[in-house]
Amino acid sequence: MTSTSFDNSANFSGNSRSTLKKRTLLFRYLAEINLIFGFWYLQWRITHSINFDALWLSIPLLLAEIYSYFGGVLFVIGLWRPLVRQVKSLDQMIPPLEQSEWPTVDVFITCYNEPPEIVEQTATAALAIDYPANKLHVYVLDDGNSPAMRTMTERLCIQDLQSPLLQQEANRIDAERSRLVERLQKLENLKFNIQAAEDWLQELSSIQTKETTSAAELVESLQQFILWLPPEHQSITARLTTEKRALEKAIHHKELELVQLARFHYIARPKPVGVPHHAKAGNLNYAIFSGETAGEFILTLDADHIPKPQFLKRVLPYFYTYNLFTGKYEQNRIAFVQTPQDFYNIPSGDPFGHKANLFYGPLQQGKDGMNAAFYTGTNAILRREALINVGLQYFADEFSKDETKLDEFQLVGGVSSNSITEDMNTAMRLHGAGWKSIYHHELLAEGLAPDDLSSTLKQRLRWAQGTIQVLSKENPFAKPGLTFWQRLQYFKTMYSYFSGFATLVFIVCPVIYFFTEIAPVQTFGDDFAIHFIPAFIINRLTFLAMSWGIPAGELWRSEQYAIALFPLLIQAVWSVFTGQKINFQVTPKQRQSGIYLRMVWPQLLVFSLTILGMLWSFYLFVIGQNNYPWTSLVNSAWAIYNLLLLWGIIRAAVWQPSQKY
Repeated sequence: MTSTSFDNSANFSGNSRSTLKKRTLLFRYLAEINLIFGFWYLQWRITHSINFDALWLSIPLLLAEIYSYFGGVLFVIGLWRPLVRQVKSLDQMIPPLEQSEWPTVDVFITCYNEPPEIVEQTATAALAIDYPANKLHVYVLDDGNSPAMRTMTERLCIQDLQSPLLQQEANRIDAERSRLVERLQKLENLKFNIQAAEDWLQELSSIQTKETTSAAELVESLQQFILWLPPEHQSITARLTTEKRALEKAIHHKELELVQLARFHYIARPKPVGVPHHAKAGNLNYAIFSGETAGEFILTLDADHIPKPQFLKRVLPYFYTYNLFTGKYEQNRIAFVQTPQDFYNIPSGDPFGHKANLFYGPLQQGKDGMNAAFYTGTNAILRREALINVGLQYFADEFSKDETKLDEFQLVGGVSSNSITEDMNTAMRLHGAGWKSIYHHELLAEGLAPDDLSSTLKQRLRWAQGTIQVLSKENPFAKPGLTFWQRLQYFKTMYSYFSGFATLVFIVCPVIYFFTEIAPVQTFGDDFAIHFIPAFIINRLTFLAMSWGIPAGELWRSEQYAIALFPLLIQAVWSVFTGQKINFQVTPKQRQSGIYLRMVWPQLLVFSLTILGMLWSFYLFVIGQNNYPWTSLVNSAWAIYNLLLLWGIIRAAVWQPSQKY
């Protein structure tokens, strides 16, 4: 991940600013030309190139091309206004935000069956975040209720309490408590002289001379000047009693601070039989509603994502706006700030396509420009108030339809439990309720990516199934509160997961031609070249303008997986719309060794048939029985492109880490 370089110096006014991403105007210009040429190609395909002798093949291909064109339209709209944001750190804001006014933050580390040593790395880094110790609490949310995990957190909690940082904080609190106790003791010592003082003041008050008024004024002055008696206190005793109670309360507060100085905690929710647990969403919601957490903001981290020390200072400023009229910072309507995901264990060549500079870059920046940045479950800070308010409203709506939902209250009242991609659904709900979001393009945490194909496919299937679940249950076009552009941004992501059907058509068409000489297009001659080639070249140029700065190898790997995962995408759509039970599956954090060719048998089948088809076509050409050599050549070029795309996942199925890795 190439993170944006942020300059914390006063190079811009205010505490944050946003600008259009570089080359956005170039992208818009090329995108408009691309859509025009694409439409020109489509109208030619519809009016001049359909093979009416093979409608069973030509119609599916045409529909696949129309699907792809509209996907391109949504893609362009989604990237029309990509924002690059700059922000000053929390301790460099102008005017300064006093440290006493900094918000409290809870760090939620979600885990299920991960090894304790992986979680310990994340927890240790979370405790090392540069933030006041009394305003930061870290929680391991262990959904697996592992004894080993509990033991690890207890040990780490003791280590943290013994750290110089917390020892210094404990000494400060204890010194403040000692001063309060000393002051209380002095106050106690005054009680022997109280009665004498009261008698003296009473004697002054009873003087019956012409100086009575002056004497009373003298008494009042003595009371207020010497003993600071406010008008509501009628005696020294009352004043001292009030002062004593205030000191006792302050001492109790300091004692609580000492008790609560432990800032590392373990939460394992109960899982009663017969009550839905809602996986990660239920884990997070239990922590929010169990009464053990109370931070104003929540930083969510996956078990393996290690935060950098500056995380909170770099992100929290977005949640505050300075009011010139009151001269104070006020909290705004930002519900969450998402930062990029990146991984520190990706081998050379990234065989599994985990690098996500395309999504955590132009795509998220484009969503941010339309107030539709996605929450992706980790490396993000959420405002507790927004999460609870929106979550409870949805719970109330569900409870009104089904009163048995009351048993699930602690599990569904915050993060959405309506989909196995709870993060995207939660963001959509927050946006629908009028809250705003930010995408901050700075790498502030790194995690572990799946380093075997089995784990990778399990993760991708969950993303696909969950996204389509959201579409089927909370269609963005029917969701109140969303703006038109937000609806398009969410629908664009959902729309992309139906591409498996179009991909299947694209890759089987040349195979069918090689063995049958049946072409879905009436002609592959000059007319085809005139319409297709310019549209294809402009499409490539538009994509390059949008993805400028991202390594070409990464872009190619992304394109490979977008095509090669067609069986998985078809499976995801089928499983959701046929009502199959879909469970949340945690992505393994340790390599599952093995060869996974059985998991890519559809791709292998198409790959093999494509090669056999090309060989057969070449054989026919050699023996002089190839009736359409130019059409065979065009289909061969098409087939080679498909083979290159499919090779990525086939290679990943047999990939093994080098000994050095």
